[in-house]
Amino acid sequence: MSLAPLVLVDGSSYLYRAFHALPPLTTSKGKPTGAVKGVLSMLKGLRRQYPDSLFAVVFDAKGGTFRDALFAEYKANRPSMPDDLRMQVEPLHASVRALGYPLLCVEGVEADDVIGTLARSSAAQGRPVVISTGDKDMAQLVDEHITLVNTMTGSVMDIAGVHEKFGVGPEHIIDFLALMGDKVDNIPGVPGVGEKTAVGLLTGIGGGLAEVYANLDQVAGLSIRGAKTLAAKLEEHRDAAFLSYELATIKIDVPLDIEVEALVCAEPDRDTLLELYNDLEFKSWVAEVQREAVKVGDVVAPAKAPAEKVEAKYETILDEARFEHWLERLNNASLFAFDTETTSLDAQQAQLVGLSFAIEPHEAAYVPLMHDYEGAPAQLDRDRVLLALKPLLENPAKGKIGQNAKYDINILANCAIGGDPAQGIEMRGVAYDTLLESYVLNSTATRHDMDSLALRYLEHTTITFEDIAGRGAKKLTFNQIPLETAGPYAAEDADITLRLHHALQALLAKTPSVQPVLMDIEMPLVPVLAKIERQGALVDAELLRVQSSELGQKMAALEKEAFELAGEAFNLGSPKQLGVILYDKLGMPILNKTSKGQASTAEAVLAELAEMQYPLPKVLMQYRTLSKLKSTYTDKLPEQINPRTGRVHTSYQQAVAATGRLSSSDPNLQNIPIRTAEGRRIRQAFIASPGYKLLAADYSQIELRIMAHLAKDEGLLHAFQNDLDVHRATAAEVFGVPLESVSNDQRRSAKAINFGLIYGMSSFGLARQIGVDRKQSQAYIDRYFTQYPGVLAYMERTRTQAAEQGFVETLFGRRLYLPDINAKNPALRKGAERTAINAPMQGTAADIIKRAMVTVDAWLSESGLDARVILQVHDELVLEVREDQVEQVAQQIRLHMSGAAQLDVPLLVEVGIGSNWDEAH
Repeated sequence: MSLAPLVLVDGSSYLYRAFHALPPLTTSKGKPTGAVKGVLSMLKGLRRQYPDSLFAVVFDAKGGTFRDALFAEYKANRPSMPDDLRMQVEPLHASVRALGYPLLCVEGVEADDVIGTLARSSAAQGRPVVISTGDKDMAQLVDEHITLVNTMTGSVMDIAGVHEKFGVGPEHIIDFLALMGDKVDNIPGVPGVGEKTAVGLLTGIGGGLAEVYANLDQVAGLSIRGAKTLAAKLEEHRDAAFLSYELATIKIDVPLDIEVEALVCAEPDRDTLLELYNDLEFKSWVAEVQREAVKVGDVVAPAKAPAEKVEAKYETILDEARFEHWLERLNNASLFAFDTETTSLDAQQAQLVGLSFAIEPHEAAYVPLMHDYEGAPAQLDRDRVLLALKPLLENPAKGKIGQNAKYDINILANCAIGGDPAQGIEMRGVAYDTLLESYVLNSTATRHDMDSLALRYLEHTTITFEDIAGRGAKKLTFNQIPLETAGPYAAEDADITLRLHHALQALLAKTPSVQPVLMDIEMPLVPVLAKIERQGALVDAELLRVQSSELGQKMAALEKEAFELAGEAFNLGSPKQLGVILYDKLGMPILNKTSKGQASTAEAVLAELAEMQYPLPKVLMQYRTLSKLKSTYTDKLPEQINPRTGRVHTSYQQAVAATGRLSSSDPNLQNIPIRTAEGRRIRQAFIASPGYKLLAADYSQIELRIMAHLAKDEGLLHAFQNDLDVHRATAAEVFGVPLESVSNDQRRSAKAINFGLIYGMSSFGLARQIGVDRKQSQAYIDRYFTQYPGVLAYMERTRTQAAEQGFVETLFGRRLYLPDINAKNPALRKGAERTAINAPMQGTAADIIKRAMVTVDAWLSESGLDARVILQVHDELVLEVREDQVEQVAQQIRLHMSGAAQLDVPLLVEVGIGSNWDEAH
């Protein structure tokens, strides 16, 4: 009879990976809980996989280990644990213990050593061992009894897997690590020896580290890069290599006070779990514990048997009868989830491969249309299926749920039924988008993709695309994937979308203030953005190519100038070479260092050095600016012209910026600089079609106007209500001069103060910007607050409210959570306070432009005018309008945009018209 495996969990690895990889989560009081939720979810999932196994969760203990005694610099490069992670360690340990899982922390050694000892002693007794970790060092433990599993990726690594991943077997992993070192743990290794060289040495010599050093005379003859000089380098760093070997070796003889057989999971301590889960606000888990244990007085009733796991019913539809059955069900449903499978992530070029649907949880169907791999079964006629679905999908009364539904809307609009590009499906009735439900619920969460949401809200690990398509050069497109695996994957997408919607709606119901943000702003915007993306923008490719050539010439001249200033040629793109030139050769002061202790050559450092009148940093900054424009725009934009439309199509993301602002990608059209001649020339390449003009409508000083509304400051309200130049009015107040006597320099300084305070600028930052000393800039700020006391009161009120409730809100109810608002680290706390002050203004501005886009789109659709929105950038809309209708559109666009919100001050919209974007701006 075979023994059940011993499952050993690298708790410390879990902790960091959950913290960095999963969306952040906080309680209503701002307490961070995301790492706790992530680790516990993974542990529960792992336990369900191995219900009868011995089990232990192993964490690093506090304090140093024997490795610190061997090498004082061991792990010296690692940053200290972030405050919002440190705060989660104790509740995590308490939760693990309350779940009944054995938890081990042994002083003087690392978790790896405890795991290594338990694994090898168990394997020696013939018991299989499963180590759950993401740490590559653990590969040295793998043998015929010991395997590694990665809970986040679902991958399993045995002896063959170690060979495939590292190029050497488990018996040489320590040698491998000793040669190449480990930057994360600051294991020195041999400088210049990377993965390929380490593998080449070990396989070429045919042994481990000792054999390599015993045969240094053979190294020069190996087929590896730099072989001729490698032996000398190895000899020079012999001591470091053998020290690294010792540091990388996991101990397998740690004295332990517990026997393997004692690592048995106990019954959960439900009282403690309820207390912990309530404190951490894990409401679904509170309900789960309560269901499992009904309390009678002070006695806990025996736990109920765990609910049986619901078996998913997924179907791949290949015949007419089953398709008709599902079509009837969909037509009778009031709400269903849908998803498309395609050949590409680019919605303007992807080909539709199939569609999936779900009406009830745990039940879904996939309709394949274009799987064309060798041996693929016959599939339903593509056009017949799409024409049958068209009335349903275009019916606004039939509610649909999507995950990033904008992509699917564009795919269906471009599906070209019968080969006709104009014959697509105009999807209507998209009632919910789980990506946006999650985003509105917590915009500070970094991930709203389906895989992350399923793990977070459903405790379900999805089938990933890489699982079925592979990766790298051999990665398949969806049409090449066999239906045996493609079908369940596609059906699961629809099923999980439906189940996520149910889970997220339950959470949104508990926060009613954010529901209007979802239903009145974000959801109506989805089809509007999809339409803008499909429309695209016309660009003059030849003009961009000319500019690219000119930029290249300017860069060459700057490079030559940099070489002359440095006294030698060097790679301007190499921070290492640049550091040597700036600090070692030219002796410039080191103003800042990287996390690895190297002298920084970052943009901010170069700017400060340039201000100190060093000429080379200024040249380098100019070179970097031109290089970025060339590589990002003038070189790349012509390549991104869609061959089908002849236009550039950006993709807008609603769920990226925490404040609610839209972002764009592929290409990013929101970062083209407008203050430089080169940046404006790029905008000149965005042109109107013959017979049309570009019209740019831009909110003027919208965040300052929102500030005036929020602060209710009489001075600011008066300035905006009377259409005064607010910066000139501020200058008059701050500098104590009549309005008509304000100089341009005073106005410039007042503008810096107005915008600086919105973004939380310090007196030091303001001093640098306006060229005065810190004492003078602080005096300006103090005078500003004296003249505008409402602004100061707003800031203080906002800081207090944010600290108490852990979030701030826009005028329309959008929430921004602030995990660091009560952090013990002053820098983190101050940063959160600055965000708290700015976010309501920036977020309200984002809400207003989104509301305006929905209103403008509805007006344009009804007007019959030949005009369309082609771009949205920050507070600006760009339209392409037929020449004879420009004045009519300009008049209406002002009305619709200025009416997108009712504030205590008017919203001013400035409109420009031109043949290109620069002229119109």
